[in-house]
Amino acid sequence: MINDLWYKNAVIYCLSVGTFMDADGDGIGDFAGLERRLDYLQGLGVTAVWLMPFQPSPKRDGGYDIADHYGVDPAYGSLGDFVAFTHAAKQRGLRVLIDLVVNHTSDQHRWFQSARSDPDSPYRDWYVWSKEKPATASEGMVFPGVQKTTWTWDAQAKAYYFHRFFDFQPDLNTANPAVLAEILKIMGFWIELGVSGFRMDAVPFVIARKGADVAGAPTEQFDMLRDFREFLQWRKGDAIILAEANILPKQDLDYFGDDADRMHMMFNFQINQATFYALAGHDARPLAKAIERTKPRPLSCQWGIFLRNHDELDLGRLTEKQRQTVFEEFGPEKGMQLYDRGIRRRFAPMLDGDPRRIRLAYSLMFTLPGTPVLRYGDEIGMGDDLSLKERDCARTPMQWTPEAQGGFTRSATPTMPPIDHGPYGYAHVNVADQRHDPGSLLNWMQSVIRLRKEAPEIGWGDVTALETGRPAVLALRYDWRGNAVLCVHNLGPGPTELALDTGVAAPDGLVLVDLLTGARSEADEDGRHCLYLEGYGYHWFRVGGLDALLKRKPT
Repeated sequence: MINDLWYKNAVIYCLSVGTFMDADGDGIGDFAGLERRLDYLQGLGVTAVWLMPFQPSPKRDGGYDIADHYGVDPAYGSLGDFVAFTHAAKQRGLRVLIDLVVNHTSDQHRWFQSARSDPDSPYRDWYVWSKEKPATASEGMVFPGVQKTTWTWDAQAKAYYFHRFFDFQPDLNTANPAVLAEILKIMGFWIELGVSGFRMDAVPFVIARKGADVAGAPTEQFDMLRDFREFLQWRKGDAIILAEANILPKQDLDYFGDDADRMHMMFNFQINQATFYALAGHDARPLAKAIERTKPRPLSCQWGIFLRNHDELDLGRLTEKQRQTVFEEFGPEKGMQLYDRGIRRRFAPMLDGDPRRIRLAYSLMFTLPGTPVLRYGDEIGMGDDLSLKERDCARTPMQWTPEAQGGFTRSATPTMPPIDHGPYGYAHVNVADQRHDPGSLLNWMQSVIRLRKEAPEIGWGDVTALETGRPAVLALRYDWRGNAVLCVHNLGPGPTELALDTGVAAPDGLVLVDLLTGARSEADEDGRHCLYLEGYGYHWFRVGGLDALLKRKPT
């Protein structure tokens, strides 16, 4: 049934258990604390919660170096606490997605420890080995400037092992049928504990062929994606995979599948990078082109739309000139940049805390084609701590109150302290104060989330970019089941006026009702609407208004 595809009109909220809420006062967030904050998330209006890795881990890479795929790190609680959390989320109508990290493991994982200790170990072929250091060892590194090689000598194994990421994260040999079977077992385990799907980490690397003899561009094994999809359909029909795959548009259908038989969702990195260039350069045209290039996809598949995530802002798909424009605007200092390709800052500081630009950007995000994914703390405009290393600067604890440690913990010495100084310190930026301020970013975000859920055309409909005659203005019309929504954004600092043809036939196209204010616009005798937008202004219009909707027969 078309209405069963819940992810098409969802609002996803990403968080880290360890930095969200500490219930037991040990300075580390936990599942008991997260469960206490579910009412907050329900009130915010999100419909799904995506958890970053919480499994046992040495935490040398933010938990993405997993040491046991079937457990909960004791610092966060127990499997019982996890199930209590998923049950409480279900009671509130919230779905739970978790990270599925299966491209690599921690070097402390029992599989790797067994594999390195004995060439006859049943786990030896679960990893990728070479007796000689491959000639490609200095190529394909994910973290240039920090990572020096993709092949590291292990004295105990007396061989080199392959690691696309850090040397403490050996890659799994995903072409091994036993490894593939284990991945399906991991998925099935968490599904039984109440999970509604997975954000699959580093998908292109998961399905790429690996080995000392692999040279040149990676060769993907797309049948794996079909195996993952089929398994989920058998175990839990409405469970999904949201793929992290920073790929070119020509490969989109390889990941979605021509018959929608692979990934349910993918993050749209093309639109993300084009959005930041549009915001930095006040030029909507490259963004409109990115929307058009990534438009083809099966009806049941969906894009994940985001501004910032838990990693750096990756600008690798932009031209050198475009990338420099974004660097100059949002990350001009070297310490704000990372891996020679991105910016490691939180979103609000990137825009100097300007409420007009922040709200414009999030209004734009919520009206781009796909499902919006919001990062914890961005609903209150949290900042970053650039004194922390690499990506950690944007992973500080949630700021709940102006009290000590931002209300995150009772401990005086949390493992990762909240931001306690400057304009983004918890004394100035926190949930409690913003709840009581009708004009706060939090209350604005809550109203926009509600509005987004009431405009399913954006999640389901066919998108068309309209000609505005203004480079800084983006106008997108969504059509679905005889209804239309028009979203107009001025990315420039100055006010502008334009005459716009909605492209919808009369009588519907003659009336626009602003969903944000209730104001009506009547078309002139040529069928065009004269629209005024302030600098960084925006409108969400229902085309045809309420009268037209009431006259339509239900579909």
